[in-house]
Amino acid sequence: MNGPHDPEKARPGLEPGWKPVFGQDHAAEESPNDLARELLAQSLVAWCVAGSVTRTSDGAFVIGGSSKDIRVERAPPQLMFRWTVTVDGRKRGAISLVAVLRQVREALDPGYAANRVRIAVAPLVPSQ
Repeated sequence: MNGPHDPEKARPGLEPGWKPVFGQDHAAEESPNDLARELLAQSLVAWCVAGSVTRTSDGAFVIGGSSKDIRVERAPPQLMFRWTVTVDGRKRGAISLVAVLRQVREALDPGYAANRVRIAVAPLVPSQ
């Protein structure tokens, strides 16, 4: 389809008569916390880990169904981290949801080998 309404070439807002390919945008209807809870729940499924994610009255997420006590909550605004992950009473900061997922996976799956990146300063051209 190479006509003016080709969804792959559409320019929303610039092309008259443009309509979203997937219908109404539902992302605006869900809060970021609901989306984060769903991401955690779907991650458990993808990792083949039995468990559930529930939201507490104070807004934190509790991951149940494992031998670990895992709680994920938003970090206080004065911290540089966006999230706090508590596993069996030990709190660690996480700067993103990717970091939250890594910490939760490490806690739930002892066979999970996290890839760590190390950055070192080195000259661009070796000296002779």
